[in-house]
Amino acid sequence: METYEVEVLLVEDNINDAELTIRSLKKINLANRLHHVKDGAEALDFLFAKGDYSNRKTAVNPKVILLDIKMPRVDGIEVLRQIKANPATKTIPVVIMTSSKEEQDVFKSYNLGVNSYVVKPVDFHDFANAVCELGMYWLIVNQPPQ
Repeated sequence: METYEVEVLLVEDNINDAELTIRSLKKINLANRLHHVKDGAEALDFLFAKGDYSNRKTAVNPKVILLDIKMPRVDGIEVLRQIKANPATKTIPVVIMTSSKEEQDVFKSYNLGVNSYVVKPVDFHDFANAVCELGMYWLIVNQPPQ
């Protein structure tokens, strides 16, 4: 039985972006306890211990959630809404990582309580550097509530 004790929950439907994110975090030794899910529905199942994740211990939350917005089944805005509406998950830092620069997405995200909104750089090296900086900040520098 897997307990899924993770530090980073990566919610990303684009396999290339997911692989680059994972590779970037591995490069700085921050991907040992990373779990990747491919859409918002799977993210919600993971966080709330439903479906394939019904055996997950919900007392152990990720240190940070890296969340895309534009995804199939359940989009990132709805995932964020449910995370921040639930007392058990509302303090988990959520970083939106998306290609969307739409003002309505930025506004909705902050209105729902996102901790950071990052537009994915197009350049490979800029993307990798942004992921490394995010990882260092949220996993090493940031002091979350206990």
